[in-house]
Amino acid sequence: MNSDSQITISTWVNLYGDELYSWAFHKTKKVEMAEDMVQETFIKAFNALASFQEKSSPKTWLFRILNNLITDYYRKSAKQKTSSLDDAEELTNGMFDSMDNWQVNGFEDFWTKDENVFDDIDFNQVFDLCMSDLPDNWRLAVSAKYLLHKETVEICQELEITASNYWQMVHRAKLMLKKCLETKWFSKV
Repeated sequence: MNSDSQITISTWVNLYGDELYSWAFHKTKKVEMAEDMVQETFIKAFNALASFQEKSSPKTWLFRILNNLITDYYRKSAKQKTSSLDDAEELTNGMFDSMDNWQVNGFEDFWTKDENVFDDIDFNQVFDLCMSDLPDNWRLAVSAKYLLHKETVEICQELEITASNYWQMVHRAKLMLKKCLETKWFSKV
């Protein structure tokens, strides 16, 4: 172990550790996972320090390592079974009437009347809470589609899933978000 390498990594931890953690937490929404990813980033950087050619800044290099770890994390998550049919049935319980039509409960009008709902800090907190309740790969799919405006093909490639699997995840995520928002926001409005 070279003392110059230790000094370099220690300096980078002090300079970039907080930014790397913020990015990892933003992407995973899990404190422990973000901490582990940042630690793994510095371990990988230390092990590959001799190959760092300084063609990019250390910060760029570290973020590239971290982004690769984040991508790997979501690939593994996407490959895990997302939900059983029983879970899907449980998710949709109470959303349909006896004729299999959507139940109307009045909150649908809220979206058309209040176009600035995402400007409401309280609503955003509830929405973030509902998003964090989604399975990781569902949250990533919904975020990529509706918040980052990525194309379906790109999302499927990143998650290494088929288009039909992607649309199933998005559909179930939207149902789960609807149910969560009904209980945590619209019942209080």
